[in-house]
Amino acid sequence: MTTSISITVNGQSVQRDISARTLLSDLLRDHLGLTGTHRGCDTAQCGACTVHVDDRAVKSCSVLALQVQGTEVTTIEGLGGAQMHPMQQAFKDQHGLQCGFCTPGMVMSAVDLVRRYPHADERTVRKELNGNLCRCTGYQNIVQAVLQGAAAMAEVAKTR
Repeated sequence: MTTSISITVNGQSVQRDISARTLLSDLLRDHLGLTGTHRGCDTAQCGACTVHVDDRAVKSCSVLALQVQGTEVTTIEGLGGAQMHPMQQAFKDQHGLQCGFCTPGMVMSAVDLVRRYPHADERTVRKELNGNLCRCTGYQNIVQAVLQGAAAMAEVAKTR
């Protein structure tokens, strides 16, 4: 049995018939081909599947797609548009990635963190990234990337 869902994903209206059991992560990856949303643990522990739903970070492996009916979902693919988002650029500049598996979820969580704490210090960044796991970098470069990204996001906000 399928149910119709209508959402906006990365600025595009999407309508699909899906099983009521379809997870948001599966809708994004399997139905829409947005493979930047990674499946890590499938238990909402690692954060690799983090996306934004109505501008709030959500671990998409723990949300049924039908729960986001009528919302706006942003994935890593839709974050920057024609050029990299300041947070993506900061991760690149600060070498805040190694294998890259956690990076999309880490970047999406970092953008949400900066929206909530625009002047976050290192301690706040470390605390707020607690729900995102990286097995490669030891977090130092990720924390530096978030701090650089926050500063860049503040500069962009000033020009608006």
